Amino acid sequence: MNVIQLAQMLEFSQRGDERGHLVIVEGMEDIPFEIKRIFYIYGSDHDVVRGQHANRNSEFVLINVAGTSKVRVKDGKGNEAIYSLNRPHTGIYLPRMVWKDMYDFSEDSVLLCLASTHYDNSEYIRDYDEFVKLINMQE
Repeated sequence: MNVIQLAQMLEFSQRGDERGHLVIVEGMEDIPFEIKRIFYIYGSDHDVVRGQHANRNSEFVLINVAGTSKVRVKDGKGNEAIYSLNRPHTGIYLPRMVWKDMYDFSEDSVLLCLASTHYDNSEYIRDYDEFVKLINMQE
């Protein structure tokens, strides 16, 4: 199975009544890793592209808790998939060594990011050509 097939949409349990809704996301239960870091992206214009990197060690789950955005995932071998994040009870699981671009943010977008590792700048691959070379060396 290639890395594009490992990236997948997740749906989280939600509870609600006349008071509103509650969405539950638990590490090692609803997502396939223990959550070590949480951050969120907001205030990005419609034409801004975020991400533009791959990670050697980190896995992510991205959830648009407000508004909408899209995520383009590339495997470095010419395959790509685009996911729309448009419901606050769904997210996308992104495994290690997948290129990710987040874009097409709505004005009210708040993109929540759950990560399997603490931040380590050295594990980020920020040059797509370098990413492709690393992928091809793994074969």
